[in-house]
Amino acid sequence: MTQRNALVTGASRGIGKACALALAAAGHRVVLAARDLTKLEEVAAQIREAGGTAFVVKLDLADLDSIPASFKNATDQLGGPIQILVNNAGITKDGLSMRMKRADFETVLDTNLTAAFVAIQQVTPAMLRERWGRIINLSSVVAQAGNAGQSNYVASKAGLIGLTKALAQEIASRNVTVNAVAPGFIETDMTAVLSAEVKERILQGIPMKRMGSAEDVAAAVRFLASEEAGYITGHVLNVNGGMYMS
Repeated sequence: MTQRNALVTGASRGIGKACALALAAAGHRVVLAARDLTKLEEVAAQIREAGGTAFVVKLDLADLDSIPASFKNATDQLGGPIQILVNNAGITKDGLSMRMKRADFETVLDTNLTAAFVAIQQVTPAMLRERWGRIINLSSVVAQAGNAGQSNYVASKAGLIGLTKALAQEIASRNVTVNAVAPGFIETDMTAVLSAEVKERILQGIPMKRMGSAEDVAAAVRFLASEEAGYITGHVLNVNGGMYMS
């Protein structure tokens, strides 16, 4: 297996952490990017203890102008270009549309969608030169099915699907693939705050009758980053236990 340089945003916990661990286990050199350097170092130590290679970079997606410098820091530590990008980091600011502040709508769009676009711009030139690359965007089942009270989040995640498909068509001829993974309800910090009643109602809509794990999502990301997925691009891979089938 060819060792590649990977960067995962939001890698300090949850799905991002699981993706970083999975890519490291696959033999890749991984840059862990997020705001909390302490938590990132804990994940990096876990990778290194298992014999892998990991670096950490402070990345604040809310500050769009700071993203290029963070990616420069990543490539300096790697000693080479990023070949696998996993756009995982995201935020929520839920509320009914009629009462939602415009600032809350724009902040979620900027962090979840615009920041992913800026991150992609940092890695594509080198991928095109090398004629190899993997870009994987973490969307959501709600981008496909909708969800009341999350118009900003749904719009941002649906936008990621559109971005994935447009970019895939632009750069496929250079052997660079762009795909999205759309998780359903996953056991993370974000879902841990839900009441037992809400969780039970969610489970009723999932044919597999369980929430997914971060590792379920990471397995999909690991596959799309692999050599075996080289003829898959512009695809949305649903990891949702059957709750939405497209």
